[in-house]
Amino acid sequence: MTGMVSGKVALVTGAGSGIGRKSAELLAREGARLLVCDQNSDAAEETAEGIKASGAEAEALEVDVSDEDQVSAMVRHCVSRLGRLDCAVNNAGIAGPTGTLETVSLDDWSRVQAVNLTGVFLCMKYEIAAMLEAGGGAIVNMSSGAGLIATPGLSPYSASKHGVLGLTRTAAVENARRGIRINAICPGSIDTPMLRKAMESDPATARFIEKSMPIGRLGKAEEIAEAVAWLCSDRASLVTGQSMGVDGGSVAR
Repeated sequence: MTGMVSGKVALVTGAGSGIGRKSAELLAREGARLLVCDQNSDAAEETAEGIKASGAEAEALEVDVSDEDQVSAMVRHCVSRLGRLDCAVNNAGIAGPTGTLETVSLDDWSRVQAVNLTGVFLCMKYEIAAMLEAGGGAIVNMSSGAGLIATPGLSPYSASKHGVLGLTRTAAVENARRGIRINAICPGSIDTPMLRKAMESDPATARFIEKSMPIGRLGKAEEIAEAVAWLCSDRASLVTGQSMGVDGGSVAR
């Protein structure tokens, strides 16, 4: 049996761990060739080596998605080395500081926006151009439940993830007749290294997170990867401009 994305070339940012790594691994199992990117070159290489050990094709690349030159080079590298770009998963992100809005420094605010929001803008800017040359494609942007509802104590993060949804919807409509589908996923509280770090650093945040999942547990990165793979596949051919909650009922409360 062929996989959901057999024969496609996929690019995943923030692929060194968590949701990004599991998404890259599942896309590879479903038949894609991968460019896995992360600001941590060792982590990206570890993801790529794991994929190659399973018999699939993958390359690793160190990328800071807030740097336009690096993002442009990333997409050029993908097309040059793998021949085209069919699917992109813009997953790279940071949590940023915790605390009420008036305690947040401008530097911290700016860094979160640079990675989480400007990074998605830059990635789409160059991915869309490459996909137009290839005749179409699919993009999945990683937002958050914090992009749908208020998240006290995480104002920079919440604002950035709300912004991702606006970018996603606008780009989806702009490209709807050009063969490129663009959607966002809004995970709930997912058991990843980034979430664990946030929970350990701030007891109030930990309590909020523990109460946020009506399903009674943290989500798994593999569960988000399943949604990523489907949205990248032709099975989601009518789906564009959507903000898909994969959150155990978090925002339905």
